[in-house]
Amino acid sequence: MKTVNVGIIGGGLMGKEAASAFGRWFALKDYPVKVQLTAVCDIDQKALNWYKQIDSVSLLTTDYNELIHSELVDVVYIAVPHHMHESMYIDILQAGKDLLGEKPFGIDLAAAKSIAKVAKENGRFARCSSEMPFFPGPQRVVAEVNSGRLGRIIEIKAGFLHASDMNPTKPINWKRQSAYCGEIGVMGDLGIHALHIPLRLGWKPQSVYAHLQKIITQRPDGKGGMANADTWNNATLSTRVNLENGDTVPMSLEMKRLAPGETNTWYIEVLGTEGGIRYSTKDIKALWTYNWNGGKEQSWQRTDLGFEVPFPTVTGGIFEPGFPDVFQQMLAAYFAEREGELTGRFGCVTLEEAIASHEVFAAALASHEHNKTVQLEETVVQD
Repeated sequence: MKTVNVGIIGGGLMGKEAASAFGRWFALKDYPVKVQLTAVCDIDQKALNWYKQIDSVSLLTTDYNELIHSELVDVVYIAVPHHMHESMYIDILQAGKDLLGEKPFGIDLAAAKSIAKVAKENGRFARCSSEMPFFPGPQRVVAEVNSGRLGRIIEIKAGFLHASDMNPTKPINWKRQSAYCGEIGVMGDLGIHALHIPLRLGWKPQSVYAHLQKIITQRPDGKGGMANADTWNNATLSTRVNLENGDTVPMSLEMKRLAPGETNTWYIEVLGTEGGIRYSTKDIKALWTYNWNGGKEQSWQRTDLGFEVPFPTVTGGIFEPGFPDVFQQMLAAYFAEREGELTGRFGCVTLEEAIASHEVFAAALASHEHNKTVQLEETVVQD
């Protein structure tokens, strides 16, 4: 079996999650390629120590140039602050490596287009991360929409909600500073999660009206003082989507770091004239299906989902999945697509979708600044 060697740049939370997924790659059943972690880069030597327990890792370095030019690496997974995306993603691609980059795939629209351009010029396979669609519930939502059983689409809602910024004494970090996170703020952190499935279903917003909120604007700097926290905490977007049948429908998007009571809640709801479908990670097994029942008594029916993931594993179907499982599913989708073995299954965020998401975020910034609805320009890069 072919083996693909992977290097990780950014050895923190997401790097360890990726390493964990590679370490149990054997759990995937009948998967077409073996994937192993061979190299890790982080500027913090202490962060690298954790990776010494992984036998397949033979390169630990604080210099990412050493990793991207190493023959030990075919593919790079990178999780670094947003202001570093453009230069580092481009360096990886120009070094002849394929790329799975963390969202938002560039600090802004111009950076995302620049990365995509270099990927195409160099013939590299590049995708952006987005884990939540790989839960069984979102997969069923996509299937239900594609089945046509919902009738004419009436309304779409999607969002990702955190309460991670609720504590005002939480120290400042790069995600709370525009210089490092980007002017798009919370949209860069959570937006692609909310937009991945809508964009894959062809529901790219044609117009946006945005309400953006900066709620907590100062945080402890860790040195006894206070620092400006100048990123948007919450984004509520009211958009319009043109469907293939000519209908124009509303699509609501929420991306919030100050959502009381929410820890890591991703959701999507699609309502049609003949049916509806609703899923939220807040109740991870529950898929809700609306039945119009031909005009008789209406109902919302709950279905408890099992371990029905796109890439089968040794885990029994009666069990429920968690974040580490869908993270591995996302990685499985990346490497399957890279090998031409996706076979109709849901894939990672494409370059075109990453750019489309940035177009929505840029329109949202303009909408909020001028307090008006903003029309989106056509996407210029085809993937």
